[in-house]
Amino acid sequence: MTANQQPEPFFSPAYRSCRENIIRLARAHPEKALWPVPACPGWSVRDVISHLLQICRLVVAEVPVDINRPPIPEPSTPLPQLLTAWEELDELLAEALTRTPWLRRGTMLLDVYSHELDLRGALGVPLPHDHPAFADALELATMGFTMSVNAHRLPTLRIMTPGHSWLIGEGAPAATVRGESLEVFRSLTGRRTLAQIRELSWSTKPESWLPAFAWGPFTPPSEQIESSVARVDQWLWFLPPYFSLGVVP
Repeated sequence: MTANQQPEPFFSPAYRSCRENIIRLARAHPEKALWPVPACPGWSVRDVISHLLQICRLVVAEVPVDINRPPIPEPSTPLPQLLTAWEELDELLAEALTRTPWLRRGTMLLDVYSHELDLRGALGVPLPHDHPAFADALELATMGFTMSVNAHRLPTLRIMTPGHSWLIGEGAPAATVRGESLEVFRSLTGRRTLAQIRELSWSTKPESWLPAFAWGPFTPPSEQIESSVARVDQWLWFLPPYFSLGVVP
């Protein structure tokens, strides 16, 4: 797939689902607008939503800047106004996406889904099941991690979750790491400490690959911000080793 292909059918509905979930959460807890979000140090619930609105505005306006590092959230706009402004961009965003490079669309989806999980954690709201953005966000996270592994010139690593397998790098893997899908995703997107990443099921010592978990806008936190998901069931150790990206048949 090239950077200039049209948006896949999933993208607008997946992004819209995240936005609607976040707006619903914020409106259900208006008294928590200034609550801190542990996964985003220094930011409140309102700040995270301001950040997401700014990214949406940049994409709609087709401003050619790196949306991985948008401006600092503005401190003055009340949360209700931010939510309304974000909703009102829906049609304009759908139209702008027809001209938006694939990687930028993917970055936007990865960001909004990650922050939905951040906000759920901050507000104590359970994680959703079968979220329409999850599979694609995880795929994008593994792509970013692959570039980091290659940039660090590290040995090839296989990542396995229940039902899926990715080859990170080129050639035969030197090791395999296994974990629940959500745990792997949060590890790849700067929401797990190095100690928590070590607690995934590694087939060898993970030290060689730990530097690669810092990539793009993501860096493992120095202190735990969330509890880890339960470790993967032991039966996963017996899945056959598939050596290409994609779903295990």
